[in-house]
Amino acid sequence: MARLALNKTELHKQRKQLNSYQQFLPSLELKRQHLMALIAVSKKLIKEKNVQFARLVSKSGELLPMLANQEIDLSGLLEVQDATLGEENILGVRLPVLLSVNWQFREYSLLAKPHWVDVLVVQLRQAAELKIRIQVEEERRRRLDRATRRTAQRVNLFEKVMIPATRQHIKKIHIFLADTERGDVVRSKIAKGKHLGKGSLEGGRGGLP
Repeated sequence: MARLALNKTELHKQRKQLNSYQQFLPSLELKRQHLMALIAVSKKLIKEKNVQFARLVSKSGELLPMLANQEIDLSGLLEVQDATLGEENILGVRLPVLLSVNWQFREYSLLAKPHWVDVLVVQLRQAAELKIRIQVEEERRRRLDRATRRTAQRVNLFEKVMIPATRQHIKKIHIFLADTERGDVVRSKIAKGKHLGKGSLEGGRGGLP
């Protein structure tokens, strides 16, 4: 740690730093609050999508009770080929965005499969895409969580370390400069007193016969 210089130049530097810290802290705190609001929105969205997913699964079971028929091969009817993700920058945080989902459908004979398989494929696609959106939103929330923790740490650093330390430095320099100034005044008075005393003594000696 660099040694604190006890002079007016350092005092000006410390005052400038303190002013910068005090100006930056409110914007940092505002960012933290905005990030927390985004997390709350994200959590709500995840909860809503999970409810939608559960309802969709339940609805599929009600509409298609014939799924219990073990003799019908339904494996591989629909698979996710790939999902394309983008990114958006919010408050300096890079968040994933689902752009598109490409599907791979298994060809099947309309004669070999019952008519309700088409309905099943639609239901499966809706459920799978919803699940992907939930996963993307969960990743967004995780990134927002990390950014919020980092921002909170910086807020604490400014509030509890940097600003108090800078104020203490300013106080220390003030005390030193004030003591130095008083010392200079005292030394000046002593020197002046000695000079006057010496002059009086010499004047007295000059008056002796």
